[in-house]
This record gives sequence, structure tokens and C-alpha cells, in this order.
Amino acid sequence: MPPVQHTLTLRLPPGTDEAALAAVLAAAAERWWPGEGRPRLWTETVPAPAASDRAVRRRAAEARRPLAPGHRLRAVLLRYRDGDGQGGPGPDLVLTADAAALDARSVRLIGRVLRGDAAPGAVTPVDGPYALDLRLDEATRRLAGALAVTAGRYTGAASVRVAVPVPARDRPPYALGALDGYAVFTADLSPGRTVADLLAAEPVAPAGGEAPPALELVAGDGTGVTSGDGTGLPALPTGADALPVPAHHVHRVCRALAEAPPGTPLARLDPLSEQESAAQLALGATRTAPPSPRIDEAFAVRVAAHPDAPALTCGSTTLSYAELDARAEALADGLYAHGVRPGDLVGLCLDRSADLVAAMLAVLRADAGYVPLDPEHPADRRERTARDAGVRLTVEDPADLTGHAPRPAAPRGTPGSPAYVIHTSGSTGRPKGVLVPHAGVTALVDALREDFGLSPDDTWTCFHSAAFDFSVWEIWGALLTGGRLVVVDHWTTRSPEDFHALLVREKATVVSQTPSAFTQLAAADRSAAEAASPRLVVLGGEPLDARPLVDWFDRHPEDRCRVVNMYGITETTVHVTAATVTRREALAGSRSVGRPLPGWSVRVLDAYGRPVPPGAPGEIHVGGAGVALGYLDRPALTAERFVPDPLDPAGRRLYRSGDLGRLLPDGRVEHLGRIDDQVKVRGFRIEPGEIRHVLLEDPAVSAAAVTVTGGGTGDAAAVRIDAYVVPAPDADGDPGPVRERAARLLPAHMVPATVTVLAALPLTAHGKLDRARLPAPGSGPRRRPPAPAPARTGAGAGPAAGAGPESPDAVLAAVWRDVLGVQEVGPDDDFWDLGGNSLYAIRIGALARERGLPGIPLRQLYLTPTLGALSEALAEEAPAEEA
Repeated sequence: MPPVQHTLTLRLPPGTDEAALAAVLAAAAERWWPGEGRPRLWTETVPAPAASDRAVRRRAAEARRPLAPGHRLRAVLLRYRDGDGQGGPGPDLVLTADAAALDARSVRLIGRVLRGDAAPGAVTPVDGPYALDLRLDEATRRLAGALAVTAGRYTGAASVRVAVPVPARDRPPYALGALDGYAVFTADLSPGRTVADLLAAEPVAPAGGEAPPALELVAGDGTGVTSGDGTGLPALPTGADALPVPAHHVHRVCRALAEAPPGTPLARLDPLSEQESAAQLALGATRTAPPSPRIDEAFAVRVAAHPDAPALTCGSTTLSYAELDARAEALADGLYAHGVRPGDLVGLCLDRSADLVAAMLAVLRADAGYVPLDPEHPADRRERTARDAGVRLTVEDPADLTGHAPRPAAPRGTPGSPAYVIHTSGSTGRPKGVLVPHAGVTALVDALREDFGLSPDDTWTCFHSAAFDFSVWEIWGALLTGGRLVVVDHWTTRSPEDFHALLVREKATVVSQTPSAFTQLAAADRSAAEAASPRLVVLGGEPLDARPLVDWFDRHPEDRCRVVNMYGITETTVHVTAATVTRREALAGSRSVGRPLPGWSVRVLDAYGRPVPPGAPGEIHVGGAGVALGYLDRPALTAERFVPDPLDPAGRRLYRSGDLGRLLPDGRVEHLGRIDDQVKVRGFRIEPGEIRHVLLEDPAVSAAAVTVTGGGTGDAAAVRIDAYVVPAPDADGDPGPVRERAARLLPAHMVPATVTVLAALPLTAHGKLDRARLPAPGSGPRRRPPAPAPARTGAGAGPAAGAGPESPDAVLAAVWRDVLGVQEVGPDDDFWDLGGNSLYAIRIGALARERGLPGIPLRQLYLTPTLGALSEALAEEAPAEEA
């Protein structure tokens, strides 16, 4: 819709006679609008100098104030403390007009009459429409383009529409009314567009009934921009997150459009001055971190300070710091005996145990780096990871490293030496090994020690896989601050109820979770007989929807349990920013991930490495103490993602995260998602390209596509991966073996829920995959036909088979259908083959309890994965539970 009102502010001469001005307004109004409600002059005194911030705010507030219903014009005279007789400036006259009755040119005419520059009789009210002149002069065209470019930089939009006021054709020079109109100037800001392309765009009249764009250009002299709300700044079309576009940025781009060669890319036009760019860079910086020691050296300090304090609990066993130190020393001797030397990499394929932590420490003591190989991952994937890292040795049984002679004394490497390599998903199908130095880990702990109040009184949990870098924070955060680390076994991590019981039993004070896992834990806490009592909950690994935390705060007030949301990346040593989440943030659904940690820096830059305007979206670049050494044996990729930091005196690099974010004026960072199509599930990065690459390696597949849905909900269990394959000419088209092979090479969270066989992938006219034309997942042949329902009351049998709708078997089958999203399920169908994963298993257990069935432990789904076998196992347990 057109602007609601137009506002004009005029500075009048000192000594302006208020009564005379009011008389002129009354006489003019009587002539123009006889017999109608006429405006009067209102006068207000501003007790501040005209140039003060208070006066500026008062003028802006008056310009924004809505016009009263039924009024055509409002006139307010603002007098200032330093005006008139004191030799200061004169008063300001603020005119506000109903845009439906008076256009912008009419408001200026009224201003000329009130200033005495035109006689009231020379101005004539005119009714009726005039044809619009859609031609734009060069200056107006540049200004419209500059507004569009600036708005695009603030919003990240690839196309921006601007409403350009245009005059009524053949309008008399002193006509008064709503006669002028507007044209729509559309700017294509997509990559590759140039200054010439922008200035060649032709404005068009809006289609009948079409609302004009929210951005509007000032009519007339072209010296500024305005908006429909009269603020003097345009309101951008982003809803609650709307940002104002400063007029001086528009003018800066406008000048650049006048001076730049026609072939200049639009992306090169920068609305920020050098001083503003420098201020943006400084906004995301923190103090330089002091030098940090090696991990093993920092641990030795803790051992010397409190050798008998408990360091590590696993099951019923607890090791003191001295005992853990001795165990690690013995394993380090064994590593040397097996040929491990400084600079080598050692694979650790160990279950979650005290030996896993001791082996990590032993590798560091041997001046080597450890490479976690998750035993839960398929064997083929572990072998590929070990081969990619070029490990000297893979430790699978700690007993092999015991009983060896002490290794010779030797100087250890520097804090900059590699400590570990963790592999993340890669778009080429080859996981990337991230090489992280000792100093990154110790700097992380030092950065948070004081703020988080980390001390020997804390009990931490190690919940996450060693192949997920959240575990780096859990393990070394505890052991380098003198706390006790409780290692959580595999099955307990898969049961929120069991994990909650562990927190209560061990009196855990520091708990780290992904938001998805914490949602399940909070539900268990809600129904538990005894509440857990952590003092600090650290959330990270994936985007947080803060709203569900309100329920947690009801049971764990903020003054007793601090909840911190952290944004982090493997390539920048686990965490980058931290934001304490309060009830207020939870109710507001805040997307802030806080400010950079001490020693870290965050910059939000455009494609040319320049700071984006305040609050505008761009790519997050991370610098400072946590930036990794690079990708293992991937120099080209390292050079692409780890770029020089011209502001770092130490010569360290920035990491280009590939994440979209914005830096708010107060220094807080908001995370807006991935720039590419990478997603996160339970904190693990998933690159659909890696899954596709694994599928294409299958000789039975000639083409493949992968889709990921449900990632925007913040619920990892709702994320679904589906694959589409075209069989090779000599293949039988059975998707079962294709999925089974993928399951041997991919971790469980990356295995497609379905593999759909197609004759050909649908393509667009440009030869690209047409995702909109992909059929519903699983609509191709199944791995095996569904088994016929037996003539008994069995799992999955419908009423025709004799099972009533409320029978336990039918209820269990319905639970599977609801959670797995399948239309039919038979007694021989396998939970894992139907796309099940550990989070789906947790949902099945919770939903089964809600519907009156016994609880279903995750371990039971591994032992009896088919619906029929699970139903029989639950039936056998039912009498004991009832007793």
C-alpha cells in the first residue's frame, strides 16, 4: 500500500512570529478546504539546544507520530532552549500529511506558503488522477539503484524492489492533492551483475492492486531517502528483524555508482567507509589470549597440586589424578615400544572407558597426536579414516601397550604441536581431518575457567563420542581444572532416563549436551522422582531453539543452574562464542550465540572479505587462539578455508566457517544457518555430497541424489535423509544392497532412511537436479516385499488378523508407523532397515509408554530389531513388570 503519511521538517528563521504563522495556516486552509475540518498550529518547547541529541530525538519522534484519524495535515512548531532571542537557531516546523490526501510535492508547496515563499492563492487544490511519467532522470535512477544495493547488503537479498515517486504528467506547478504516484524499480543484485546492468533497469507501474515495495525514494531533489512511516529511513522487508538503512550509506553507494566504470560488479560497491569497516572489525574482537601450555603439561600441574583427588570415574571404578597419570605413563611407554615417535598420529579405537582417556593422555605424552576412531562407526569407515590420517598405530586393546620398559627421556614439542585430528564431513566424499594444536585446547579452558567458575569441586560428564569434538571440551575441561570426569557408557547415552539417573547418582555439576539430546534429558528430568542438580549446562553442536528451555527454568531457576548456548566449529577448537540463556531469552526465542570468547574473534564478511554493515548477514570468519592448524594433507583446501588475518600481529589465520551470521551493534553474534546445504544432526556435520559420493562408488549405481528434510525445526530426530539412485545398466535395481553398503561406510546418523530407485533423475532445463520433481521417498521398490500377516494376533497384524485396535501388538505397530513415517509395517520388518536411528528409538520408547506399553530400552531394539521379535520380547517381560 502507498505510504500512510508524508513528513517535512523546515527550519524557520529566528524570531518567527507564532501568531502570524498560525494566521497564515488558517487563511490558507480556509481557501484550500472551505467548510472542512482545518489544521491548526501546535507549539511545543523543547528544553534542550537545537543541535542536542535530545532535540534530534524529539524531531524524529514527531516525524514518526501517526496522524490522527480524519485529519489531512498536522503542523507542529518546535522551539528550542537556545533559539530566538538567545542568538541561536530558529524553530522547526514539522508538517505531517495524510498520503491519501496530499502527496510529497503538495507538502512541500504547503511548506513554501508557510515560509512566505509562495502566496496561498497561487496554490490550487485539484481533484482527479493524472497520467504518470515513468521516465527517470539519471540522478534518480542512480539513487534508486543505490538504495537497492544498500538494502541488499543489509538483508542479503539478491533482488530488491524500490518504490520511486514519479510526477503526474502535465500537472500544474501549484496543484495541491494526491496526484503524483510511484513506479517500481527492481534491482537484480545476484552475483555477476554490474553497474551497467543496474542502471539499465527500467521502472514499471505497479499492477492493479499490487502493493508498492516497502522501500521508497524521496521525490523531488533526490537528496535523501524516506519511508512510509516517516522516519527518514527506509524500513526493510524482513519483518521483526527489520533494519534501517542509514542515508549516508545510500549516498556513498550513489557516489560510487556515478564514478565506477560500467563493468564494475555490484558486489564491489561498499556502503561502509574505511573508519566504519575498521569499527566493525574491532566489534567482534576480544583481548589477545596469553600463551597457553601443552595439554599434558597443564595436566601435570593438576597432578602435582592434588594427586589424590578423584580424576576419572567409569562405572564403579574411580582413578585419582596420580593413578590416571601413572596409567597414561605406562601406555606412553607402550606406544614408544610399538614405534610411535614425536609427530606421529595414533588411532584410538576404544570404547568409552577410563582407558580411552588414559590413552589420549598417553599419546600426548609421547609427543604424538591422537585420531579418534569411533567403535560404533562401520569398520570400513574406520579403516578409511585411519588410512586418510596415515596413523602409525591403531590402539584397540590397551593391554597391548602394558608391561614395556620406560621410554627414553626426550624434550616434548611446543604448544603449537598437533594434539588430535578429528574428521568432519566433506562435500567431495572424503572426510576432512582437522589438525588441532595443544594450545587451542588449553586456551579454550583458560578462556572459560573464570567466567564458568570451573574448579576441583566440579563433577563433569563425558557424554559424547571421542570422534565428536564436544568431547574435547568435556574431557580436558574437567581434567585441566581439577574436576572429576564421569565417563558415560554407550547404552546410558542412548537412554535419557538412565543418563538422568547417573547425573543424580554422581551429583554432576557440569553437563554438556546438544539441544536435541537436552530436550530428551529435560523430559526425563520432568518425570523423574529426584531432580538432577547441575550448576552449569553447556549447549552446543547445533542451533538452539531456546523456547523449550522455559520448562527447564521452572524446575531449575537461573540462580541455581546457568544455561549457556555456545557456537563452535571443529576447525576453531570446539567453541567460539558463549551466551547465557535466561528465561527472558527463552521466551523471546533468541537466536543469539553470544560474544566471542576471550582470545577468539568473530568477523562477518562479504564475498570479498570486507565487513558487512552493522547487523547485516555475511559469512562468519573466526580468528584468534582456537584456529586449527589446517586440514591434514589437504593443502589446497586449507588455503581456501584458512585465510590470512591482516589484523593479527601473531600472523595467525582466519577460518572461513561457511556459516551465515550477523554481528549486532553490541558485539553479540546471531547464527543464521549454513551458506551451503550442509546440516547438523546431534552436533555432527552432514554434507549431503559425502553421502552421494559413497552411493556413486557403488558399482550398482550410475546416478544419485540425496535430500535432507526437517533440519529447520531444531529437532535432530526430525531430520530425515533420503537417497535416490539410478541403477547401473547391469544392476538388478534392488535398493536393499545399496543401502546396506552405505551403512557399512557411513556412520548411523548419515545412513539414508530410504533408497528410492528411479529410471532417471529429474533435471531442470539447465541440466541441474530438479528436486521439486523427485517422488516421495521410498516410493520405489522395497528391499523386500512386506511379509504376509500371520493368522495370529501378532505385531503389525490388523483387525482382519484377529488383533483388535487396542491390542499391544497393534499399538506397537502404530508407534513404529508414527515415528518412522511409514504407511505399513509387518512383523518381519527391521527397525534399522526402515530408517531407524538412536533418536527414533528414544521416541519409540517414550511414545510406547504414553500409550500404555512397557518401556523399550535401546539395547532391546538392537537385540530384537524386528517388530515381531520385539513384540514377543515385551510380552515376555510384561508379567514381571505387572507383578
